Amino acid sequence: MNIYFDNAATTPLRKEVISAVSEVMEACFGNPSSTHGYGRTAKTYIETARKGIAAQLNASDQEIIFTSGGTESDNMILYSAVKDLGIKQIITSPIEHHAVLHAIEALEKQFGITASYLQIDEKGTVDLEDLEALLQQNQNQTLVSLMHVNNEIGNLLDLEQVGALCHRYKALFHTDAVQGIGHFSYDLSALPVDFLSASAHKFHGPKGIGFSYIQKDSGLQAFIHGGSQERGLRAGTESVHNIVGMHKALELAYKNIETEKKQIAALKEYFINQVTSIFPNARFNGLSNIVNQSTYTLVNMALPIPKEKAAMLDFHLDLNGIACSKGSACQSGSQSGSHVLNHLASNNTEDWPSLRFSFSVFNTPQEVDQLISVLKGF
Repeated sequence: MNIYFDNAATTPLRKEVISAVSEVMEACFGNPSSTHGYGRTAKTYIETARKGIAAQLNASDQEIIFTSGGTESDNMILYSAVKDLGIKQIITSPIEHHAVLHAIEALEKQFGITASYLQIDEKGTVDLEDLEALLQQNQNQTLVSLMHVNNEIGNLLDLEQVGALCHRYKALFHTDAVQGIGHFSYDLSALPVDFLSASAHKFHGPKGIGFSYIQKDSGLQAFIHGGSQERGLRAGTESVHNIVGMHKALELAYKNIETEKKQIAALKEYFINQVTSIFPNARFNGLSNIVNQSTYTLVNMALPIPKEKAAMLDFHLDLNGIACSKGSACQSGSQSGSHVLNHLASNNTEDWPSLRFSFSVFNTPQEVDQLISVLKGF
């Protein structure tokens, strides 16, 4: 029995998405920039998807810019804000995704901007008093970049509170919402968010496609130069089938969001109860075990397994057909471990193996039971 508990890394495609992608690949091969009928048909597919995605988020269709995924979306917004808007300081946290952290490091070297990293507590909560203090004392044009849902520990950021704070001090606010879009509802006409990043493969859509929300009249200029695609911000022939697949995936995610949220949240609660029944001393990383302060889609926990056995835990789970992550899939192969967990490490848990289990609507309580059986036998 193969069990997939690594949905924060990527999700399986819904059947309806596969059908939509296949249909477009077979029937609509025209270049969307061509003026003949084939091109116009392809362009219609793209703009229909753009309007549909914008409607789901209560945004204007001109504010949705298609990209290759979350990493490009983050880079597009950060680079363009510095290049085009005169941003001199970026405020972020040390536990953001590397798509943000490494981009900021590059911007420091290339443009000489100042990067400021907010304090976080032992549970990974961002210190908003520290944010306000930095905003108060700063005289430079500033961008704040903080993720909505942490991809490793699941902590939730209050976008309303942070955005309002940023705008009070005339700073721009970008949120990496890669782990949130499709799982939480967003009203971008009301939220004080200037820029947002999303990726389709986190909500049962195709890989290699995502979007940036860029508030209209932002002043951002071309990120990729060439043709005039994507309102002139991102040149290159659009991936029509992937765009349609992303639209279908998002449509289904929000159509079923309340039902699926309850189902997945119940599964997470069951998972926590079952694991702690055999590991009562297990410690949860971040706030991943606390309802309303973490996403309902994942749990990150340190298991009290002796150091000499811990190195074999990943292999043991994989051998038994169970897929999960040691920290984060983006860190696979790294010898330094998760930068997020390293920031949260304590003397009590540093020798314990930490695993991230992440869930989707396709997981079942029976799969949790099978995992428990495997862990008991370890």
